[in-house]
Amino acid sequence: MSNESRIRVELYEQKHKAQWDEFVRQSKNGVFLFYRDYMEYHADRFSDFSLLFFQGSELVALMPANRDGDMAVSHGGLTFGGVVSDTSMTTSRMLEVFSALVDDLRAWGVKKLLYKVIPHIYHLLPAEEDLYALFVHCARLYRRDVSSTVVAARKLPLARNRERVLESARCRGLSVQRTPDVSRFMSIVEGNLQARYRVSPVHTASEMQRLADRFPDNIKLFTVDQGGETLGGVLIYESENVAHWQYRHATEKGMEVGALDFITDAILNDLYRDKPYVDFGISTLDDGHTLNTGLIRNKEGYGARATVCDFYELNLET
Repeated sequence: MSNESRIRVELYEQKHKAQWDEFVRQSKNGVFLFYRDYMEYHADRFSDFSLLFFQGSELVALMPANRDGDMAVSHGGLTFGGVVSDTSMTTSRMLEVFSALVDDLRAWGVKKLLYKVIPHIYHLLPAEEDLYALFVHCARLYRRDVSSTVVAARKLPLARNRERVLESARCRGLSVQRTPDVSRFMSIVEGNLQARYRVSPVHTASEMQRLADRFPDNIKLFTVDQGGETLGGVLIYESENVAHWQYRHATEKGMEVGALDFITDAILNDLYRDKPYVDFGISTLDDGHTLNTGLIRNKEGYGARATVCDFYELNLET
């Protein structure tokens, strides 16, 4: 193979920003989470180790990543972050990408790669060449989370208990609207998580507000109000194929009057009725080994069914 046809790997630098973002924009499996302005909101917490793959002068793939000692992760600060590719990616080329990736990671002293697969619902075209490459390189599936997804073209009926709550909520003068004040909603999220689980949300209120202001077409907060009082809301991460629930919370009063059922109905049947997928997020703990049955039962009551989010470990010492 000539030097011109070999895959060349480069570490991301600021000079690559425009080229990186444009590739994500026209890729077949990239989402706004991979834009540099999103990835770098928590740059102080992760040592960036993102990679660009060139064949000659052509950029053929990207991989958001960070480094943690002798381990690389794709990417620790993102829900997922595998190889991003465009329509030119073929299975043979992906094998070349992975061969170059493995060789260069070893040369850089990396002993293990943790690889977070981009779920298929985010693909604009089939983009599972990386799964085959992981198999060829004997990567080990070490975690599988279960998310719950509604398919717009094949909506399932609501469970009877969800129908009853929704019918009651419709009689209470509730309304749904998009709201710019994300930080106010995040105070509800923080309060609920502290009270129930003694944990904090992944994003602080100021971080979430800053990201929503930076990506108004992708991060949208919808709240449910009654007489001017905010009773709850859903923060949506929107990509071309998927409206993903990032946060969904209500006040104690909101829970009593069915605010979350009311706003979920609005999302599924009005606000995002034409979106191919509405994803409710994961219901698993302990690297996927423990299922929160109450949580997933609630999501499945809206007609959502399982989508898996896979994580692979590639040992580079053998």
